[in-house]
Amino acid sequence: MPDTAVLLLQMGGPDSLEAVRPFLLNLFSDREIIKIGPTWLQPFIARMIVRRRTPAVVEKYREIGGKSPIRELSQAQADALAAELGIPCCVGMRYWHPFTAETLAQLRTSGVKRLVALSLYPHYSRATSGSSFNDLTRCLADLDTDFEVLRIPRFYDHPLYIQALAEKIEAGLAGFADRSTVQLLFSAHSLPQSFIDEGDPYLDHIQTTVRLVMEQFSDVSHHLAFQSRAGPVKWLEPSTDDKLKELAESGCANVLMVPLSFVSDHIETLHEIDIEYAEEAHKLGISSFRRTESLNSSPTFIRCLATLVQDALKKNDKESQ
Repeated sequence: MPDTAVLLLQMGGPDSLEAVRPFLLNLFSDREIIKIGPTWLQPFIARMIVRRRTPAVVEKYREIGGKSPIRELSQAQADALAAELGIPCCVGMRYWHPFTAETLAQLRTSGVKRLVALSLYPHYSRATSGSSFNDLTRCLADLDTDFEVLRIPRFYDHPLYIQALAEKIEAGLAGFADRSTVQLLFSAHSLPQSFIDEGDPYLDHIQTTVRLVMEQFSDVSHHLAFQSRAGPVKWLEPSTDDKLKELAESGCANVLMVPLSFVSDHIETLHEIDIEYAEEAHKLGISSFRRTESLNSSPTFIRCLATLVQDALKKNDKESQ
């Protein structure tokens, strides 16, 4: 496979405080993730929203070290995957450097003929994997390349992904004196309800992941909620903060948060969960609030990605015969 490379598709994040504003502008300008008014008006509205939101978001990034770690963590995943597969693996980001177009331009000069594009969003949504793959298609057209491209858009039910999550949960539960008193709270990134109503499979994928994981934890209670809402539209329910209130009111003292739909640490885990939800939980009287480690470069997760790539290549080779 010397002429083959893997491209990991990810959202990206600001690599400095100065990058927060342009990162947010790229995000809010993408109509595939959020539609704001008519198409022609969205760039103007996006600039207004970003101007208003940037100071608060900058402070959040300042509190977690002054930048998002997602670039380094995604590159570490790519490096580990390259070691597992023995072929080049690189990263293409949707909203900040290294942009997918930048990575493709580098690959074009490296002799790569076949590209395996693997979305690092386990659960498919048009707002995440869909947007990233559409961006990939546009970038390929702009470069006028003749890459053969294999696409892996989801892996929400892959046995090794489920195992990787279960390993993190088991390690998290080991930190409690009595696991039977712990409530597992799966927290997935929210999505406008309208997406689901229009046929987006994201919610079904999330629910399937939770069901498969919980087959290994019959002795623990669990819940599913959704975080990171933005804007006045109706979002998936229940929200994570509402679910925390409900658990506290029921007398729950021990919560283990399981970030779902995130395969590496970024602002939603490091700030929204570790700082904001932790503070809220303690105010509500939840005495022990913890989070499972993110998958990051979990060996089991890397084996999952490797298996996905190997299976895609085998299928392609078989179809080419």
